[in-house]
Parts: sequence; structure tokens; C-alpha cells
Amino acid sequence: MSAESHLFYQEFGKGSPLVLLHGFFDTGDIFKPWIPKFADTYRVIVPDLRGHGRSVNPSGHYTHRESAIDILNLLDYIGIDHFQAIGYATGAMSLLHVATLQPERVAAMVLLSGTPYFPENARAILRSIYEFGPEMTQLLKQWHPRGEEQIQSLFKQFRSFGEDYEEMNFTPPMLGQIKADTLVIHGDRNVFFPVELALEMYRAIPNSYLWIVPNGDHTLLFNESGSFPGKEVFANLALDFLTGKWSVNKK
Repeated sequence: MSAESHLFYQEFGKGSPLVLLHGFFDTGDIFKPWIPKFADTYRVIVPDLRGHGRSVNPSGHYTHRESAIDILNLLDYIGIDHFQAIGYATGAMSLLHVATLQPERVAAMVLLSGTPYFPENARAILRSIYEFGPEMTQLLKQWHPRGEEQIQSLFKQFRSFGEDYEEMNFTPPMLGQIKADTLVIHGDRNVFFPVELALEMYRAIPNSYLWIVPNGDHTLLFNESGSFPGKEVFANLALDFLTGKWSVNKK
């Protein structure tokens, strides 16, 4: 754990830095199926976001902007300037803050199930969640070693997103400041964030690409029963994008 950032992180492989950021309630371990493939090309850095898993959150407060600052502090601490990144959900939203706070540092990023802001349907869902089903509850107990107190703190922070209208509020001009080549991946059955929000990001971010996944839900490749193409397909596609093989097709 970095004492400066309060984040637990793991590293794999050698090469240019690739940062993997998980979703809310998850930990960096959700990326395990892809890490070996990415580590063949990159120095892969996988943190647990603030308050998640083995990371701490002294403030007990969570915003995606604070999470972005955590990530930047961590990268400063381990001596990384320029990097690429993949973020899922909360990880993707944190990356939007990273890429607008310090645009020059992010060379390329993949945003899975992200959003520039929370629509009202998502806010209603966020405000109503107090527990999950048995299977997810068991996973939470495995992921978060500080037990029920840590899990309930995450629920409280998650619900607070439904009331915050300031920190996730990216307008097209703000997104237009992003310099990173960006791949937006979004399911057309995302119950939190309608597909129109993915289109907004794609249209506003200058060097961006868009992959709409038919019959894809919010969890995309993290749902074994979903329709997302196989893990190997995603890994190969992400590597092609991140290593610049798509650059000839920039819009």
C-alpha cells in the first residue's frame, strides 16, 4: 500500500504503464482474467479504489474526483508520468476526472460502462440500494476484508451519488479537453446509463471510438452469463487499440 495515497495496488509485467480501475463495490481482482495477457505488453498497475478491498478511506467520503486524485497521487508516488488506462463504471468515471485534471498524462484509455453524469433513472436506483442478493453479498464479504462496517460504508457512499449533482457533471466542452485516445464501450441494455450517454462521450471526446455492445448490460465482460464477446476478444481488441493499431481510423 502506498502510504501517501492510502491505496493498495498490485503490479504485473514490464513495459509502458497500464492502469486498471475497477467499478464500485469491486476490487482490482476483477481484472484477473485479463492481467496475464496485458502483462505480456505492459507494466500493469491495479489499485483497489479508496475504501474498497485492501485500500483505506480515512475521510469516509467518496467522489470520483477524489478517486482520480488518489490515482494521480499513487502514480506520482511510484514515479509514473504518462500512462494508459482501462476503467469500468466507477473506474471509467474516475478516468474522466483524471483525463480532464491532467490531460497530458493519459495517452489512451478504455471506458467501460461509464457516464459523463448521472441521469435521473440512475439516481433513483442509487438511492434505493441497501443490499444485494446472496451471491453478490458473498462476493462483497470476500472482496472487503474489514467486514460489515466496510461494506455498509460503501453502500452509504454509493447511495450518496444519487444526491450529488456537481462532481459527475461533464459537459461536452469539458470532455473536449481530453487529449487521450479514447475507446468507449457500452451495452445497449445498460439500466443505469442509457446508450445516449455513451454517444455523448464519443461525440465530445476528440480522438474517440465507440463500441455499442448488442444486448449488453452494465456489467458487460464482468458478467459470465451476459452476451459480451469472450474475454480473449476483449483483451486482443483492447491491446490493438492501446498499442495504436487503430490510429489510422481517427475521426
